[in-house]
Amino acid sequence: MADENLRQEHEYTEEELQYVYENRRYVGTKETVGFVLWDAAQSLNINSYSSRFITNIVKIDLGYQAIVTGVNGVWDIVNDIFTAAIVEKTRTRWGKFRPYLMGLAIPGAIFTLLYWFMPIIFGGKSTVDMGKFIFFFVGEIIRQEVATFQEISRTGLLSTITPHPSDRTRLITLANFASGTFGEKLPEQIMTVLLDLIDNNVIKSSSKNTEQLMRGIFVGMGSFCTVASSAMSFWFFMNSKERIMQSIHSPSIVASFKSIVNNKPVLLIALSDFLSAFGIGGSKTDYYIDVLHFASMTLVAGIPAAPISPISYSYVPWLRRHFSSRVLYIVSHYISNFVFLFVFGFGCIGFNPKTFKGGLYRKKLPMFFAMATWEVLWTLFYGLRSVIGTEMYNEAMDYCEWKNGYRTEAMTSVAKQLAKKVADTASRTLTTALKKFIGYDENAYTSGGEQPDYVKFYLFAMFTIVPSITGALGIIPMLFYDLSGKKKELMYAELLERRNRASAIASEGDIEAMNKLADEQIKK
Repeated sequence: MADENLRQEHEYTEEELQYVYENRRYVGTKETVGFVLWDAAQSLNINSYSSRFITNIVKIDLGYQAIVTGVNGVWDIVNDIFTAAIVEKTRTRWGKFRPYLMGLAIPGAIFTLLYWFMPIIFGGKSTVDMGKFIFFFVGEIIRQEVATFQEISRTGLLSTITPHPSDRTRLITLANFASGTFGEKLPEQIMTVLLDLIDNNVIKSSSKNTEQLMRGIFVGMGSFCTVASSAMSFWFFMNSKERIMQSIHSPSIVASFKSIVNNKPVLLIALSDFLSAFGIGGSKTDYYIDVLHFASMTLVAGIPAAPISPISYSYVPWLRRHFSSRVLYIVSHYISNFVFLFVFGFGCIGFNPKTFKGGLYRKKLPMFFAMATWEVLWTLFYGLRSVIGTEMYNEAMDYCEWKNGYRTEAMTSVAKQLAKKVADTASRTLTTALKKFIGYDENAYTSGGEQPDYVKFYLFAMFTIVPSITGALGIIPMLFYDLSGKKKELMYAELLERRNRASAIASEGDIEAMNKLADEQIKK
């Protein structure tokens, strides 16, 4: 087995070891533009309002929602392994991942449109209507299955679109920079303003008309985002390429699992995700709307940080050169948790725990300063956070190829997500149940009512201190991540040599030599 401890057979020159830092480009302009559009399509949605859509617009009982969340989460976990096995065995002229991304783009869009049309299909039905519940339940299962194929293939395509880490980092950075600079959350921002205008009676209407207006806004915005994002993604899939050759023989299920077990970087990332996902918490949107009655706080508080977002990408290369991946990952991913502890303490000034009265957390102006401070500190690491997690996973996938002689993107992607999904399913189920337990009134929003004082405090706590404490354990595994420095340089030097050899043999069309090379790499 190829291992970093057995690399003394060949001494690489300093130039060969520095290959990992060279500015190599394999992806052309057209494909780069497509990649940027594809990345933008991932955030062209109003998903942050999904919970409010199902609870307040479609009006499905919170208890029913907890059932769907729990069952769908278990099904997602069980079915992931089978889906990954199918993708792992795929070898086509179009690649390993592109067939699924292209083939499921239209079906995925259709089922998502049905999701957004539920208020029209089931208008006037009660919160416990069984037909509405079954439609929602079955629809979520199907959408989850399509999303599983797409997620696995999306991750795999990103790791194979270019063989060079610098080129890959360039694509990720450029895409995130473009999205952040040109309004990646524009649909959600428009949605926020519209809901605020209605909630604060700037747009005046009767109770019945208000409900119809909100329903129309959700259906219209949700449908537009679905069609637009699907079209942008499909265009990229048609014009993209997979440039890293897969092994001729697809690895067996046992070999796939073996490649995960001996992949230390993936195991550490997966464990970190698992522990972080246990962070139980509420929604910032719920707090802004139900407590402050100011959904636009998410826009207003973000104004001081807005200029920082594009600038935050400029110092990512410098940080990557001077600090280890584990330090950058920990700081960029957990700064939010740390600052939220201070936000909670600030919001509790003047709060009476016996009567649930008072507290700065109920006032717009003080919380603007608190949340604006949080936004600034969080945004300072926005560029790094957008790049480092994805690139660490891609490096771990290259590590798999280096160590085993073959790539298992699909199974590794599932393994990485599996533990997280177990914890995330439990967390989301508990969060939904906790929301019902504290007495949240799902009808108050559309009827013009108010949540009780104690519910308002719990909504504030559930979005600040609770997830900050419960999700902090994810830091521990990343303290042991060591794929950096000379180890990473050696890995990419050998991968370059190996891939060049494989490419030369493939161009000659020597099937016997290709099979021999594949056997050599697996048996190394």
